[in-house]
Amino acid sequence: MFSSIKLNEDEKVYIQIKNYIKDMILRGMLQKDEKLPSTRELSNIIDVSRNTVVNAYEYLKEEGFIYTVRGKGAFVAYSKITSQEIWNIDWENRLTDYAKKAENMDIVKHEKVWTKGMISFKSIAPDNNLFDIEDFKRAFLNIISLEGDKILNYGYAKGYKYLIEYLMEYMKNKGVDVKNKDILITNGFTEGFEIVLSSLTKEGDNVICENPTHNTAIKIMRLHNLNIIGVNANNNGIQLEDFENKLKKSKAKLIYIIPSYHNPTGMVMSPEKRVKIYEISKKYEIPIVEDGFNEELRYSGAHVSPIAALSGEGNSVIYVGSFSKVLFPGIRIGWVLADKNLISYMESIKRSKNIHTSFLDQAVLYQYLKEGNFDKYMKKARKVYKDKYEFALKCANKYIPCKKVYGEGGLHIFIKLDNLNARTLLDSCCKKNVIFTPGDIFYIDKNGWDTFRLGFSRVEKEDIEKGFKIIGDEIKKLNSIKVVE
Repeated sequence: MFSSIKLNEDEKVYIQIKNYIKDMILRGMLQKDEKLPSTRELSNIIDVSRNTVVNAYEYLKEEGFIYTVRGKGAFVAYSKITSQEIWNIDWENRLTDYAKKAENMDIVKHEKVWTKGMISFKSIAPDNNLFDIEDFKRAFLNIISLEGDKILNYGYAKGYKYLIEYLMEYMKNKGVDVKNKDILITNGFTEGFEIVLSSLTKEGDNVICENPTHNTAIKIMRLHNLNIIGVNANNNGIQLEDFENKLKKSKAKLIYIIPSYHNPTGMVMSPEKRVKIYEISKKYEIPIVEDGFNEELRYSGAHVSPIAALSGEGNSVIYVGSFSKVLFPGIRIGWVLADKNLISYMESIKRSKNIHTSFLDQAVLYQYLKEGNFDKYMKKARKVYKDKYEFALKCANKYIPCKKVYGEGGLHIFIKLDNLNARTLLDSCCKKNVIFTPGDIFYIDKNGWDTFRLGFSRVEKEDIEKGFKIIGDEIKKLNSIKVVE
């Protein structure tokens, strides 16, 4: 039995021996009180050092699988569980509406899937080749040596103190007055937005947003059973007249808006329009939730302050921020900046959901930021992404027949086709190993069937040109088929 142990070089030998014996016990091949070979005997059988077997036995004893008797040896301490009569639950019929809606809106499961060899324009995540790993490793080692005993333990629901202080200064540098405001650290934008909705809305409430808008935000609002009212957009972004009309009639609880590098259109709201949005919202006393999506990816022109900066010492704008689209999305750090008292309530909601965001991740990110790495990284990232953005725009205009190409920066562009269904185009392109995101998932109604988003951040220039040309060729083929019909 023991001579059949097959050892590999990928795992410590004593762990392999321990797991092998444990498996034998769990499967009933070693019975309770059965004597195991002595450490010397087993070391000879499998040709390893005796100390290695001693280590394996010590861990098995610690875990309660064996016991030792002085002068007699080691014995099995565990009885194999006897399986009872099979009992299955029909979970499908027990699922809540929440679970069914979440699964139904899960675009990872239900949209076209990337396969190896495809040119993918689906992602708008940062290019991991730009990550300065050495700087991150240094930050990790520095913070572990300074605070390892603290950050590996439980933390605070509100967040890591020094990261909060850093982000308060970060927001001040965006022009935001942080007096009487506070920050809650979250697991990215998704949790931050969900906590805001949990704090301020109830089922059936109206929420106003741009149409189209961030698909994840749509999903979260629908899971909260909110009534989403979309404001029409044109070539200049959100239509102010439609915005005011819907505020006037809706009795909305919140306005959700993405003023910079809008997802999915990529448009940037002008300073003048931001002021108008703020003034209209103030007139009807409906607070704004501002999504700070991709604000850092400004490639040209003057700095445009967030809407949160317009309120001065006022507390009417809730700002939800995240570094996930520009820096280390794997650590999932986001934040909510809002009225101090409101953050206190959100902190309690956060604590009830998951106690706190990883303190290790927060501390490492703080150390990385504190050491000045972010500015250095963003200088490099802006240069690379600007180059890719300009190239993608050039290729889109050259190869893709369409009504309009949207996008003023960021990590994607948005295409409106000329009376052609984007999903039909997607089916056709997938056969040519090119995949993208259909635009209808960003709309709250049945519009957007003739739009799609092209993310270029993780695609090499050669593949951008190749992929865009394939998309353009497939559009021409589909249009020629329509003409023949």
